[in-house]
Amino acid sequence: MATIRCQGQVFESIQAVLFDKDGTLANVEGYLKKLGFERSRLIAQQVPPTQAPALETAILAAFGLSAQRLDPAGLLAVGSRHDNEIAAAACMAAIGWGWIAAVDSVKSAFAKAETLLGSKVSQTPLLPNVLPLLRALSSANITVGIVSSDLHSEVAAFIDYYQLPDIAWYCGASTAALPKTHANFLKTACAALSVPCVQTLIIGDSAADLGLVNQGAAGFLGMTGGWQDPPIVSATAITFVNLAQVEAFK
Repeated sequence: MATIRCQGQVFESIQAVLFDKDGTLANVEGYLKKLGFERSRLIAQQVPPTQAPALETAILAAFGLSAQRLDPAGLLAVGSRHDNEIAAAACMAAIGWGWIAAVDSVKSAFAKAETLLGSKVSQTPLLPNVLPLLRALSSANITVGIVSSDLHSEVAAFIDYYQLPDIAWYCGASTAALPKTHANFLKTACAALSVPCVQTLIIGDSAADLGLVNQGAAGFLGMTGGWQDPPIVSATAITFVNLAQVEAFK
């Protein structure tokens, strides 16, 4: 077992680390801004011109996106694709659309936006010092997993595209897996990694990641350097701005 140190905090007897992806390992802010504006534009095109501006404004607000900033704790940054679809469809329902028609319209717009923008993985580069930290964890015999609200296929593409070393297990959003906000998620993840929950450290950038500590993890480190406006995960959480600040020892 190993020790992990960051910002003066020491975590002993660690067997595994579970990383969030977007905003923790991947620089996604620029891509998400483009995606949010494209999604809202395409949805607004499907309603009468008299309703379009107000609808687009409502959808952007639901996403946590404005011309000035993307809220790192907002829906677009933290929520799953399904969460974002439901919120956008609710905005359409609020102006009189039937629910099924609204959901179908949103799904179509989301798919078209992603096609227009092209590959996400090539537009969401690694944040600084991801690879050195992964190598240090491997050298300390720490098992590494990635858990994300992004699509499971996108997590797989991210690992493959950037050739991330020694990722023992990963989980993204899919019909076959629990969301990481589920009360039993940590137990499921640690069973897949064959490690005890109490010897697993969580590294992420949101309240969803911090919530895994309440399921029995060894602790939490908050990565705040992945966004233009640093997320406020918790007033009491240990936070850092660069992955180089996380040290691992046998």
